[in-house]
Amino acid sequence: MTATAAAPSRPEASLLSAPEPPKYAPSPAGPVDTDTPIHLPPGSSRSRLRQTLAFATNPYNSALRDTAQYGEVWKMELLTRKDPFYASSHPDHIRSIFTAKPDDAPAINYESPLKLWLGDNSVLMLVGPKHMRERKLLLPPFHGDAVARYIEMIKEVTAEEVDRWQQGSTFALAPRMQAITLEVIMRGVLGIEGLTSWRTPERRFREIIKHFLGLSTLRGYQLLELANSGNTEPKGPLKPMIGTIHSSLDAVIKARRAEGENTGRNDVFSLLLAARDEDGQPLTDDELRDELLTLILAGHETTANSLAWTCERLMRNPRAYDRLREEVRAGTGEAYVEATIHEGMRVRPVINFVARKIQRPWRFGEYVLPAGTGVALSITGLHHRPDVYAQPHRFMPERFLDAEGKFVKPGTYTWIPFGGGIRRCLGATLAMAEQRVVLEEIARSVDLEAPDPEPERGRQRNVTTIPIDGGRATIAQKLS
Repeated sequence: MTATAAAPSRPEASLLSAPEPPKYAPSPAGPVDTDTPIHLPPGSSRSRLRQTLAFATNPYNSALRDTAQYGEVWKMELLTRKDPFYASSHPDHIRSIFTAKPDDAPAINYESPLKLWLGDNSVLMLVGPKHMRERKLLLPPFHGDAVARYIEMIKEVTAEEVDRWQQGSTFALAPRMQAITLEVIMRGVLGIEGLTSWRTPERRFREIIKHFLGLSTLRGYQLLELANSGNTEPKGPLKPMIGTIHSSLDAVIKARRAEGENTGRNDVFSLLLAARDEDGQPLTDDELRDELLTLILAGHETTANSLAWTCERLMRNPRAYDRLREEVRAGTGEAYVEATIHEGMRVRPVINFVARKIQRPWRFGEYVLPAGTGVALSITGLHHRPDVYAQPHRFMPERFLDAEGKFVKPGTYTWIPFGGGIRRCLGATLAMAEQRVVLEEIARSVDLEAPDPEPERGRQRNVTTIPIDGGRATIAQKLS
């Protein structure tokens, strides 16, 4: 599987082309009159415990098995929620939720275990006018032009990481990808560069967050989350962990407030300090802390795990991997890199569901759900529909290229790893930029091989899905 920059193009790689896109049958979806008869979909007869364990230990198979057994709408019950979810994987059903009025289908992220970490003021947890206020304040630093300023920094961070990899070594990619994305967050979001003195609040926070994020990757951490399920305040060992992180970030905020707003910095932290809402009001210290933690915790792990999954898929799909390396090393890989990232996020989305709570009776095809029902839009189920993606279980970046090899943007309601509607991920532009830079550097600098030919299955960690062994790879060759 090794390749060099001078390697000729292989016929089998160059002949790969995008499959003809299939067409799905339309399905009625949206709010209905209150007197419409309720008709609930089927669901598993397994206990909540068994369904929860199946989702935690193999989330992709869990969702795909339910879809295969019950169809595109089904009931699921987890220990983390008293009431059931009703899941759907149909694009029309997803469109109806993403385009709904905010009051008709609000998010229920406040039920997520992340709430204990992020606090009440996080844009992920807020709904209604407060959510829109925070979103407007946070959006400018993540505009495409703003993100473009960070590209050189991302390249530098990535090159430093890949330079440490030794030929012949074998390790899990996920922690190394997390090291990259966390460093990008530290520099680009918080403006913390280098190993400053321990006496500074920035250095203390940097080391504390790295330490506790490492603890959260341990498999036993899920038990802490489960023990705190439904709590409004953290309990047990989780309480001092979160308290330490909050107090250390509060110290950083206090120090930056003391510097004033006209420091010449262009990191996201500085932009948020200077941001004002329509009434001229800035973010409070509590709001600022919760939003910064949201950017750190929600931002770095999802991007890192997407990269780990894409590399895991490439190592087990040689034709796609060979083409990626050849085109990147020839300087012509921009479209194929983009297609590869999109395909990685399609086949292995790190977030499996988008959750909402409908406030009106809602039709999903032949079924009608009552008001007050939790709805889970299945990203995994949608991305593996054969009537949306031909041969959906195959890893084929070419499905996102046209006949001339140009990248073709996927549909708004058929590719949703960042969610959608007014709650689409604010950091999507930064996440995609990071993935382009990191994947190009890896493809240009090293040849990876999987030490085990069997694909890695997923497991749930925090709120994301990660390769069960972290995406183990061997550095078969290092070119630079």
